Parts: sequence; structure tokens; C-alpha cells
Amino acid sequence: MALVVQKYGGTSVGTIERVKNVAHRVVATKEAGNEVVVVVSAMAGETNRLLALAREVMEAPDERESDVLLASGEQVSASLLTLAIKDLGQHARSFLGYQVRIETDSTYGRARIKSIDATRILRALKGGEIVVVAGFQGVDEEGNITTLGRGGSDTSAVALAAALSAGACEIYTDVDGVYTTDPSICPNARKLARISYDEMLEMASMGAKVLQIRSVELAKKFSVPVHVRSSFSDVAGTWLVEEDESMDAVLVSGVTYDKNEAKITVLKVPDRPGLAAQIFTPIAEANIVVDMIIQNASEDGTTDLTFTVPKEDYKKAISIVHEIAPAIQAKGVTVDPNIAKVSIVGVGMRAHAGVAAKMFQVLARGGINIEMISTSEIKVSVVIDEKYTELAVRVLHEAFIENQGSL
Repeated sequence: MALVVQKYGGTSVGTIERVKNVAHRVVATKEAGNEVVVVVSAMAGETNRLLALAREVMEAPDERESDVLLASGEQVSASLLTLAIKDLGQHARSFLGYQVRIETDSTYGRARIKSIDATRILRALKGGEIVVVAGFQGVDEEGNITTLGRGGSDTSAVALAAALSAGACEIYTDVDGVYTTDPSICPNARKLARISYDEMLEMASMGAKVLQIRSVELAKKFSVPVHVRSSFSDVAGTWLVEEDESMDAVLVSGVTYDKNEAKITVLKVPDRPGLAAQIFTPIAEANIVVDMIIQNASEDGTTDLTFTVPKEDYKKAISIVHEIAPAIQAKGVTVDPNIAKVSIVGVGMRAHAGVAAKMFQVLARGGINIEMISTSEIKVSVVIDEKYTELAVRVLHEAFIENQGSL
């Protein structure tokens, strides 16, 4: 008997009919001889609806109370699915994050899981029950409800799979796997049968929406095999697995994009030690994640410092920078919210030179100007004008994947 963790996203449980379809799939997995733990997201659109209600009451809703409100969406899904499973004649029991004791830190809206007490789940499984857990949520050491950020149910599922030593974590969504790029932009995108944890980490961090990045980090850390597949068909999806030698033969596995960033530039600040710390320490203390950073070469004793932050945080970041600008003698601050980050990712880059050069040539032929560049051993990212995003994705996909071969 295998223990399987299944996660169903908001689209998969978006209507009562779909909830019943999920129940049939879960029961079939149970009747095949498996122990089953199911993690569910809120019904499609529910989180946005609840957030909109909060903003009608308070322009900038209190973060603690927002988490209390938003966590209710998953509670509804968990109870409805449990009822649907019971209606099919199976024993089932639902749990909320605090009941399972998924303990997190106290960073409301983007909490990180610290530990899981699986005692109640194991007891229910031993009793022959299917366990349904509300995803996206946990509880801090003070008993406050917390949420894990957008896509947090992925993280809930992988964390539970690790805690329970599950044979696999199946992520059911509205796509049938991980593609080489967004099929809605590039019709020639291909579904990958397998992808390494490292590649998926880079793709998730660079804008791929299939999995929350924290879930991939946990899958890698605890070697949890993850199967991304569609809840609307039985076709095989994409497996996240340990890297092997065959993956090195593929130069680029995917092209990703992210329009959810803004670029901030601090103009003409004195080029002296400690400057970067003065700027980025208060930004970090405000729980704002900084992505790319570029500091221009100093010619007249001053320098420009440019960085990117999530678009939803840029107003808060700008406010912080304006507060410290006089102290660091900056001559001004500019912001550009109309940017996009486009990236190519592949473990094969480790063994090949010239990948970045080819990427820049391809973009230049498309008339696309590069504003910022960031690299790691398995990815190259550029910031460009947002209006060129789709064109950049298509020409890069054609050059590196459709026509993959020698540089």
C-alpha cells in the first residue's frame, strides 16, 4: 500500500460539478489500494473575492485579519470535497491547517512552514479514512492563522508529502504538465516528461506559474517526487526529479517570463562603502523581495543603483527609498512598472559556452533592447520593455528549443 498526496487547485474545484469529479478521482486512487491525503485550494476566484471584500472595508487591510479571512476559502473547499467523497461511500475527514498543526512563522501573507505534526493525519489514515487538508494555511506559535502566499497549496502538499514520507506528490491543475514555455504565447511549446528540481526552481522564480517556488524548494530538499498533471484528463504529466546525465544534453529546457516586477533606480548617490546596505536593509525589513540589482560604474564619484521588486510591492519600496534618499545624498529616484523579465533555463548551460551571447543576438535581431541582465549557472535573465514580452518569448523559444542544436 502506497501513501499518495494529491493537491487540487482552484480551477479543479471551481464548481460543485468539478468538486464531485475530484471526489471520483480521489476515491479511485483509494480503491486502487493507496492511502490518500488530499490538499485543496480555494474555489477559483474565491481568494480574489475575499480580498476585494477586505479592501471595501479597509483600503490597506490589516495583514493578520486578512489571513483569517483568506484562509476561509480553503476551508469551504475541504469541507465540500469531504462531503462529496462521503457521498460516494468512502470514509473521509477534513482538517484545517491549525488542526493538523502546520506550524509557520508569523509573516502574514507569505508565511513559511517550520514544522508539521502529522499525528492526526496518520491516525485517520490508520482508520481507513481519506484525509482532506485545507491548503495555503497554517498557524504560528501564538495560534494566529497564517497563509503561505499565492500558490501556497502547492507548498502545503509537498510539505505534507515530505512529513508523511509519501511515495509521490501529485499536483493536479488546469494544465497537463510543465511546458517549455507558455503555450498561449507560443503554440510550439512542448510538454516536458521530466524536469530537474533545479530547473524547476529557476523557472518558478523566473515567472513560470505552474508551481510555487517554495514547493519546489521543499521537494528538492526532501527528494519528494512531484507529478504535475491535469485534473481534467488521465494523461501523464511532468515529473520533477533529481537531475541525471541525460538532462545535460538539453541546452535549454524552458523560456519563462514575468510581468509582475517593477524597476527602481536611485540616481547619483555617492559611491562609498555601506551605501547598498543603507538602501536594502529597510527594504528587507519590510519583507520586500529584491530580485535583480545593478550598480553602474562610478566615473564622477557617484553611481546609479537599479533593482527590481514585485510590482505589488513597488509603491511600498518607493516610499522607503524616498525616506532614505536624503540621508544617502541621492539626486533622485525613478520607477518603471512597465517592464518584464524574460529568462532561458537549462542544466545543459553548465557545460556550454556562448549561451548568453546567442540570447543577446536573438533579442537584438528582434529589435528588443536589454535593460538589465542576471545570470546563474543554469539560467540567463534579461529585463526588457513589457510590450516586447511575447515577441521575446517566441524568438527565444524558436532559437533555443524549436531549433535546439549547436551554438
